[in-house]
Amino acid sequence: MLDKIALALVVIGALNWGSIGIFQYDLVAALFGGSAAIGSRIVYTLVALAGLWAISFFFRDDAINMGK
Repeated sequence: MLDKIALALVVIGALNWGSIGIFQYDLVAALFGGSAAIGSRIVYTLVALAGLWAISFFFRDDAINMGK
């Protein structure tokens, strides 16, 4: 379950970075009142923690069959 939550947060982060790179639009900042707002900082921190957790996927035997 934690793996799926982490993966969802990593995808959210990737989509946000894609929107910044392509459209120069930070969706998280827009939704939570700016990049320095507490809501944005919480989301950025959760995405970063999820990314760190996702590193462990590379070292697992079941990385391809996550969650099964």
